[in-house]
Amino acid sequence: MMNNRQLADTFTLIANLLEIKGEIIYKTLAYRKASESLMGLGREASEYWKEGKLEDIPGVGKAIAEKIDELLRTGKLEFLEKLKKEVPEELAAWLAVPSLGPKKIAMIWKTLGITALTQLEAAAKEGKLRDLPGMGAKSESAILEGIASLSRRSGRIPLGRAYPLAQEIIRTLKKVKGVVDAAPAGSLRRMRSTVGDLDILVAAKDSAPVMEAVVNLLGVSRVLGKGETKSSIEFTDGVRAQVWVHPPEKFGTALQYATGSKDHNVQLRQLALDKGLSLSEHSFAKVKGGKEIFCATEEEVYETLGLPWIPPELREDRGEVQAAKANKLPKLIELKDIKADLQVHSTWSDGKLSMLEMARAAAKRGIKVIAFTDHSVSLGVTGGLSIEKHKKQAAEIRKIQKQLGDEILVLHASEVEIKADGSLDYPDEFLASLDLVLASMHTSLRQPREKVTERMIKAIRNPHVHIIGHPTGRLIPDREGADLDMDAILNAAAETGVALEINAHPSRLDLDDMYARRAKELGIPISINTDSHSEEDFDNLFYGVAIARRAWLTKNDVINAWSTKKLLDWLKKRGK
Repeated sequence: MMNNRQLADTFTLIANLLEIKGEIIYKTLAYRKASESLMGLGREASEYWKEGKLEDIPGVGKAIAEKIDELLRTGKLEFLEKLKKEVPEELAAWLAVPSLGPKKIAMIWKTLGITALTQLEAAAKEGKLRDLPGMGAKSESAILEGIASLSRRSGRIPLGRAYPLAQEIIRTLKKVKGVVDAAPAGSLRRMRSTVGDLDILVAAKDSAPVMEAVVNLLGVSRVLGKGETKSSIEFTDGVRAQVWVHPPEKFGTALQYATGSKDHNVQLRQLALDKGLSLSEHSFAKVKGGKEIFCATEEEVYETLGLPWIPPELREDRGEVQAAKANKLPKLIELKDIKADLQVHSTWSDGKLSMLEMARAAAKRGIKVIAFTDHSVSLGVTGGLSIEKHKKQAAEIRKIQKQLGDEILVLHASEVEIKADGSLDYPDEFLASLDLVLASMHTSLRQPREKVTERMIKAIRNPHVHIIGHPTGRLIPDREGADLDMDAILNAAAETGVALEINAHPSRLDLDDMYARRAKELGIPISINTDSHSEEDFDNLFYGVAIARRAWLTKNDVINAWSTKKLLDWLKKRGK
């Protein structure tokens, strides 16, 4: 019987083929929404099916439910089989090429009669694409670069998938009798935006019950190995996990070692040697012999080395050991520091809830200021707002503010599209009337480096723009960001005082930590926003804060952590 991953992949394939066929966007979005819902389910869709409750799955209406039923009963879908006769299935792989959209794919396929990605690459290398309608040498070159970029993708797991799964595993293992502690390790504990396999460490004297629990975890499709202290498993969606068990008295050294990074650990081992010690995953040992030093906690490991505990997010050998030695580690921003969410969507554009519902959901999470940044007019697929609709939205905001009172402050804002020429969707006079302007790129991301950089800088220099949203436009793991000259972008932001966003959605996490740290060094304000379209999206704030911590940011660096007065003063000053 098909699992959630297989069902989701089927609906993604349908959406891709329908796009290439030229079907209206709303039909393809329905299949994509169903695919996303299936991947996010806490249990198998087959269980809903057995209970006759498929339509209880978010994004699954009657038509999609009927298709899931057919897939679970027969393993096939007649609708998809007919569609594959109209549009070759191989073409779906072309959509992963950054510079190719569905219309261009259909044109190349129908004109040249090719369907394989290898055939597309060969045609581009032979100069067969440049003379096709709407193409040229630059388009041909962009396609080759796009194909090359596919080979650079590592197949790593997005943080937004890896972290919840790891926490689910840890919650289960902590219930096993005799387990003292459990924690993620590796790049997941350092909160990188993508991770490899999941590494989880458990502290327990008796490993046997833990190993038994690991291989019987919900969703495990294969046991890759089961030993006395380590087991490896694979879940139905292909994610793999390794679980190690260590004695509680050695858990600190084991966790520190397994968290890494490799380069950070090299630094620590050298510090140990300087003190006449050797450091392993098990303990400290005296180089000239003597009793081992066991560490039950990481704090003890760092204390033995004469250092304060270094937060895992900083352990990348980017100066954190030197800062710790000098007692100059920053007090990193925390989730509780965030008091404002300055990119939120409602039913006025493509959000799922009303402004009142979203505001109350945010207030429930301790947010004091919320900005509704419903999309601007040119992004038609999201139901972008005309100026007239914006005026009606402003009136509604005044109305709901009276209902909310001091519970939360509601700002009238807009996520304004940065068009292909760098101009914004609305005239300056209207932008000046908004409480906040967040400018973003969603289209024409494959423009040449010089042009897309110039386009972004033009938006940065608009005096009415407060924040640049998800600056590169990347989507993890499927789409690389625009080929921006980030040095030029950061310098322009530093000159103008515009804020750059860390978009907290796990599919974006944009700016990444490297550029966010550089922004901090240049004095550029940072805004961490959830880009929420539903109540659940507010919980993604955790990921944005994690990226900010990797960037060494403190609450002073992040405008969302400022007092309401300081934030409002900054918005007024910046918008003049």
